[in-house]
Amino acid sequence: MSITLARTCAVYDLIEVQEALDRSRGRSPELEAFYERMLETGADRFVTKPSSIDALAPLFDECPNFEEVLDDLARYLALAHAGDRGFNVMPILLLGGPGVGKTHFARRLARVMQTECELISMNALSAGFVITGSSASWRGAKCGKVAERLVRGQYANPLIVLDEVEKATGSSQSDPLAALYQLLEPETASAFRDEFIDVEIDASQIFWVLTANSTEGIPHPLLNRMAVYEVPTPTLEQAAGIAQRMYAGLLDELNLSAFDPRLGDVVLDKLAGVSPRDLRKTLLDGLGHAVAAGRERVNADDIRIKPTPGKGRIGF
Repeated sequence: MSITLARTCAVYDLIEVQEALDRSRGRSPELEAFYERMLETGADRFVTKPSSIDALAPLFDECPNFEEVLDDLARYLALAHAGDRGFNVMPILLLGGPGVGKTHFARRLARVMQTECELISMNALSAGFVITGSSASWRGAKCGKVAERLVRGQYANPLIVLDEVEKATGSSQSDPLAALYQLLEPETASAFRDEFIDVEIDASQIFWVLTANSTEGIPHPLLNRMAVYEVPTPTLEQAAGIAQRMYAGLLDELNLSAFDPRLGDVVLDKLAGVSPRDLRKTLLDGLGHAVAAGRERVNADDIRIKPTPGKGRIGF
């Protein structure tokens, strides 16, 4: 069993925040309230690290098509323990078609690290202020997602997922990816300034996971700041293992101890066409149909897959 080690670090300077609050008096009630919250919660946040180099082991079974990523992360975790340092790795870009489980993997990774997870959809994102905040002088201005997570959250090393990063669109006034040039480099991220609060924040501990269907549309300077992994579709054997483990977890979660603990081969074959994001719901529906029929075993007829409008059948 792995527990989580944690230390604390300051993510901003309280004196700087107080000075910014004094300067902002009368300008923006929202900005004043944000500064006051920063002072109230203090600057210290937890930085977590799994206590065992085996902490990632469950993910090899749960997400077998991410073996290449996990192999590297396991080595980095071993290095962190050997040198008694933090578990800091370069940003990760996960490439793969819809349904291979990229976002699910990122969420599970955050849970293993015992930190918070922030999902930012980059699909059609047309303004960088979603990440960096907007100037307090603008009407409706607010803090960006990065600073908000570090200020309102408990951790200095949250896992932030930028989903479908290749689909972010920009304009001559705003490039939604521009902030990443600073944020993906620890040296410059340590002095990140959100435009709304205009106070230096240490964002260097953030664990960045970006997802994309392809590298098309992602500038090369950004690609050079990341470790890029192509995630394959799970094999039929891997897909069956994922479905069986999720099914066993649902039986335990729902206290259905009388149910057959194994899914039949015909059921597993039918589930091979369901993406990880839809698998839980499909299995829950199947269990519901079995219960309604008075059975304690899921049959193939209980697995009712609804096609996604406008899309063909995709792999697991």
